[in-house]
Amino acid sequence: MKETTQDEPSAPIWARPDAFPMAPEGWGWVSVKGKHHPCDSHAALVKTISEDRDASVELVWDPRNPRMILPEELQGVGNAILTARTHWSQADTEETARKMRWFGLIFLGFAGYTFFGTFLIAANQGNSLSGRILLAAKAMLNSTQTGLSLLMFVIFAFIPWYQARKQRLELSRWSEERLVKHSPAIRFETWLGREKAPLTKVFLGMMVLVAFAQIFGHWSTRGWASFGSLLQGWDGVAAAGLQKDAYRAGEWWRIFTAPFLHGNVVHFLMNASALAYLGKRLEIFARWPHLPMVFLFSAWAGGIASAHYVAAPTLGASGGLMGWLGFLLVFETLHQQLVPLRARRRLAAGVLLTAFIGLVEYRYVDNAAHAGGLLAGMLYAGIVFPRSASMHRPKSTLTDRLAGVVAMTVLVASAVLAMVRLVLN
Repeated sequence: MKETTQDEPSAPIWARPDAFPMAPEGWGWVSVKGKHHPCDSHAALVKTISEDRDASVELVWDPRNPRMILPEELQGVGNAILTARTHWSQADTEETARKMRWFGLIFLGFAGYTFFGTFLIAANQGNSLSGRILLAAKAMLNSTQTGLSLLMFVIFAFIPWYQARKQRLELSRWSEERLVKHSPAIRFETWLGREKAPLTKVFLGMMVLVAFAQIFGHWSTRGWASFGSLLQGWDGVAAAGLQKDAYRAGEWWRIFTAPFLHGNVVHFLMNASALAYLGKRLEIFARWPHLPMVFLFSAWAGGIASAHYVAAPTLGASGGLMGWLGFLLVFETLHQQLVPLRARRRLAAGVLLTAFIGLVEYRYVDNAAHAGGLLAGMLYAGIVFPRSASMHRPKSTLTDRLAGVVAMTVLVASAVLAMVRLVLN
């Protein structure tokens, strides 16, 4: 067995004993909001874990451990964890079933309204029965409202429902051995959630500011009575989106402003959630300079791919975000000691989910930008970061930091340009 030294740790940072804060005296637990809750005894702590119906217990402490640990790492809590997760699973199953019904009704409502409305119009025009059905089906498939409601159904109903069913299946195979096997991934995600990623927050702030500029531009041109249309789609393509004719005519800057724009509130929320998770993971493990560099390179590559293969104007941060995803896939594969396998599989699931959404919503999703950004991020990681068996996170060099500052400056300037054009257009 290879010996470890002070310079070569025996575990990645999230798996080390000092990954979590020092423990107070006695017993207790910490909520996901960071509030400390002391307990009178070990039995009281175990009871709290078993009655945790809303997954609010993040860390626990007891006299046998100098630092806080996961509930799953506390001795004698196997049955309590099973009880708590059974409650979670039951609540998730009921909640996702309700979402399936409601979002399913919304989708069927939009689809049915479009289909039968077009069917009646076609009937008044004297079309045959087969012609009416064909026209109605085409209108339904091409309807923005139908496509958006289907996307909402897939993201906010079907996927949570599938995850709830998967969790119930895992509970049916419950054992102490499986708890131990899954603990590293749980510890990793808990540690990651507690880490600070300031530059990722800056990225998110820029997205929010540009979104407000889009909403302001929408209201300034259409008036306050346009709230309903605002929920369906945001203006901004003409001002700063990737309009292909304008781009080819010399407005090259649209490649860099379009990633900060979004088509609607669902588009924005999807990208914001992906940005928060992927950005934080990349910033913490690969260091902050590569966050703007990967995004800039991938957004540029995705924009170029979109300009060559998609005729319609496009917007959105998906090219850069897919670049982050592709980067993490390759980077964490080349540095397997840094992240547990189960957590790495989550990234692969993200690629499959994006591909699924792209197939379902191909009329509204820029698959060329997604593919271009993904490949660019993978290429960046493969070139910049060689394979390593070290448990250390790579350190950033002076060159990395200087390049990161330049890339971030370009992105900030692009966001500012997008806001100026949105407000003044």
